[in-house]
Amino acid sequence: MRDPSRPLDPRLPERLAMVRDQIEARGIRGPFVLAAMRAVPRHAFVPEHAQADAYADSPLSIGAGQTISQPYVVALMTEALALRPGDRVLDVGTGSGYQTAVLAAITRNVCAIEIVPELAAAARERLAAIGCAVDLRTGDGAAGWPERAPFDGILVAAATPHVPPALLDQLAPGGRLCLPLGEPDATQELVVIARTPDGDFDERSLGAARFVPLTRPPRGEA
Repeated sequence: MRDPSRPLDPRLPERLAMVRDQIEARGIRGPFVLAAMRAVPRHAFVPEHAQADAYADSPLSIGAGQTISQPYVVALMTEALALRPGDRVLDVGTGSGYQTAVLAAITRNVCAIEIVPELAAAARERLAAIGCAVDLRTGDGAAGWPERAPFDGILVAAATPHVPPALLDQLAPGGRLCLPLGEPDATQELVVIARTPDGDFDERSLGAARFVPLTRPPRGEA
């Protein structure tokens, strides 16, 4: 039964159609992922000028040269982590906060990093507005969050030519890292890297992708 204290979401039909037509139709089957994509209001993370396209099958600009990813890509990367409730997750490149909210709908143990201060501040406000409690800090995502490691899943929503070593170090045995590898302004390869129990890494491709580049601090800045 619906909680009468919570208002109806007039855009729920759009969200359900998004999951059915854009995500399930492309083969995403993980029940936790589908439930999270149905639950999180994507329009709450989209700028006012793009509200009409909040549930469109495409990325959208959020300012500062960054984007909110295509819904299918969010679902694909989330499913690649094979998360379970209680897992510890690191979201690198929080951006709008939408991917963070999807992860937090699966597990409460979510840490998030965003290097652009104004985006981090806006993401905090959006996450709080929907009652999503995560640990979010402003900083260099490629350095990870060593104080909170190890992580069962790490998701990087920005492209980098090489896997940041710190993120591999912070991945728990049995954990998975999903990120796009490749040069900026080019087609990248979306990969998932699993850490084996003996400390080795297995990598597989999820196909071609196109992401904004992973932003790093200027030389000399931590």
